[in-house]
Amino acid sequence: MKPLFLQYPACSTCQKAKKWLTENNFDFTSRHIVDENPTLDELKRWIPMSGLPLKKFFNTSGLVYKEMNLKDKLKTMSDEEQIALLAGNGKLIKRPLLITDTQILVGFKPEEWEKLK
Repeated sequence: MKPLFLQYPACSTCQKAKKWLTENNFDFTSRHIVDENPTLDELKRWIPMSGLPLKKFFNTSGLVYKEMNLKDKLKTMSDEEQIALLAGNGKLIKRPLLITDTQILVGFKPEEWEKLK
């Protein structure tokens, strides 16, 4: 399966990640994270597979996160409620995401992505 690259085209970090994938000859499928938001089922698979805490999937610097005052609200929400929130709005999800058969990378850190080669 080709890696799935979830991105927001206007995001400069996503643009850098896409450039990195292209320069490193990765064959990937691109998906707009807002137009085709990750589903509840996808997130329920991906979050545990990533090995990261659920909080790492939130775009904490995004406007929607701040407008919804999620810094305080997330503390009292269950994991199910938080995942449902992410599934409801792609702008809440930290981007880009790179989904492979064995790995989920959240955000773009070239040193982590290098390990994919």
